[in-house]
Amino acid sequence: MSFTVKDIFNIEVAPALGCTEPVAIALGAAACASLAGDDELKSINILVSPNIYKNGIAVSIPGTNGLSGLDLSSALGAFGGDPVLKLEVLAPVDEISTKKAVDFVRNKHVSVDIARDKTGVYIKTIMIAGKNTYESVIEGLHDHIVSLKKNQKQIGDSDLMPRDSENKGGNELLRLEAWLKEKSLADLLDLVDDLDRDDLDFLKKGVDYNLALADYGLKHGSGLGIGKALQRMVRLNLLTNDMVLAARILTSAAADARMSGVKLPAMSSAGSGNHGLTAILPIWAVKDFVNHDKDTVLKAIGLSHIITAYVKAYTGRLSAICGCSVAAGAGATVGITYLLGGDITHISGAIKNLTEDLAGVICDGAKAGCALKLVTAAGAAVQAALFSLQGVVVEATDGIISDSPEQTMQNIGILSTKGMIETDRIILKIMVDKSLKPA
Repeated sequence: MSFTVKDIFNIEVAPALGCTEPVAIALGAAACASLAGDDELKSINILVSPNIYKNGIAVSIPGTNGLSGLDLSSALGAFGGDPVLKLEVLAPVDEISTKKAVDFVRNKHVSVDIARDKTGVYIKTIMIAGKNTYESVIEGLHDHIVSLKKNQKQIGDSDLMPRDSENKGGNELLRLEAWLKEKSLADLLDLVDDLDRDDLDFLKKGVDYNLALADYGLKHGSGLGIGKALQRMVRLNLLTNDMVLAARILTSAAADARMSGVKLPAMSSAGSGNHGLTAILPIWAVKDFVNHDKDTVLKAIGLSHIITAYVKAYTGRLSAICGCSVAAGAGATVGITYLLGGDITHISGAIKNLTEDLAGVICDGAKAGCALKLVTAAGAAVQAALFSLQGVVVEATDGIISDSPEQTMQNIGILSTKGMIETDRIILKIMVDKSLKPA
């Protein structure tokens, strides 16, 4: 099966309000609630993969003034979410629905269990409302509802589910990933030539979404306030603003806002809003330092999304490795090199430089501290591109770096899917043990 660049964007790039793991949990509950109608909600049980648990447990939920929790995410989806909005399911949530959700959780009507035999994106929601039991399953993609049931009977005509049975379980993503794995770096670069006006307008929409988050973070110092702190250091002459620092400020400020639960959507990439911030904003920051035209900048961002999708095809949707660093970071450095006039040799070198720099960055769940990882990834993406353009490229004899950029990116996947399985388990154990300790 053949795909186009539009297919890549349709599957991999979408607006998301809040971190996509708790949002996906909210979506599962909202889908059940839409079936329950006016039936009185009595209880919710959610069963999630270790990856979903790890990424959703500590991050702030948008519109709740910093509240967090998988149980609360589910309750918010049930009381105030709109499943038709997919990854923006929490947009309608207000103070009334938030209070209902908080009270529901406080009264211990929501339970959370870990499905340790599942990997990647998996969320099963069982809701009892009135005299009925409702169930939804999300798998493969964060917004991909593959099963809806009422009293154990499958709902076959819901608009919330894909009508093509072959798309169930994220098979569309699997087919895209298989197709991407067959491509060379040159093939991926050629896809940029297929971008039309509609594609470029869509990419600009993603820029606007993510810039709004960055602007909020810089204005309010949300979260850890990393972007705002860096900006302040420039004003105090403690740092000098350059291409690297500009990328770090813009990207981290957006992460500050998003991870603190600001009710603004991000344009996600490969299922992650933070991936989208890293894939887009460093390139947008670099444009102010070079001669460019608008379309070239947007093409560079489109290329970044493509490379991000390619790397994620090997690492998996969720893993022990920080995808914002190694996947979206690779996308960003490719886009930056392209924007700066580099050819395929320079782009190849930038990928190797970035991989050597950031391959070991772990993912320990979504939280305010992710802004630190994004500030590192943004700066490293610019640095990797600049080094390669100056002929500085790490040798293939070093560590997991290979002669080809394709094999180098594949090695990241091997490290992620085979080499760090136990690492992921230990990270989760540390997080679970910590959450069980009394405050």
